[in-house]
Amino acid sequence: MARTKEFDPEAALQSALQLFWQRGYEATSMADLVEHLGIGRASIYATFGNKHELYLKALDRYSENRDSNLLHELSQPGAALPAVRTAVRRFAAEAKPDAQSAQWGFNTTTAPENGPPHPPAGPRGVGRSGARDKRVHSALTRAQAQGELPAERDPRALARMLLVLMQGLRIVGKASKGPGRVRDAAEQALSLLD
Repeated sequence: MARTKEFDPEAALQSALQLFWQRGYEATSMADLVEHLGIGRASIYATFGNKHELYLKALDRYSENRDSNLLHELSQPGAALPAVRTAVRRFAAEAKPDAQSAQWGFNTTTAPENGPPHPPAGPRGVGRSGARDKRVHSALTRAQAQGELPAERDPRALARMLLVLMQGLRIVGKASKGPGRVRDAAEQALSLLD
């Protein structure tokens, strides 16, 4: 007879996401996860797999939530360009030195760890970036078709530039003393949409 889980896997995954978000992948040990989640190592392995698999599941959870918000913002009927501007400005407003802020991006907090030699997210992180690129590109293409974006602008290149900027805003915002630096960068980039 199979034992029932004595913990809520959804709550445990959310708790793991918060710990990785706060400390990053490398600085979070299995012992940290056991303590933070309040469940045994064997239960973590049985439910989520190893630390890397748990990290990827946490990344998926974060991306599902974040991407659905971005998709909702960018897919509203009517003018598309204001939605793009709002998304960029929101990223700038959320770029704060407090790395534990609920507004901080999970990907951004662990970004320095996502490169070689031990990429915790690997191709999965690249795929998520591609999905966001498509969403912003689609909104800019729609803006161009509606006459909001000048015909000579390249929606794909603009989408890529804005996504790099949005991630960069969070990284720079983490180290900035005030919001002026990231706000100015965001507004300068948005002027390219005029």
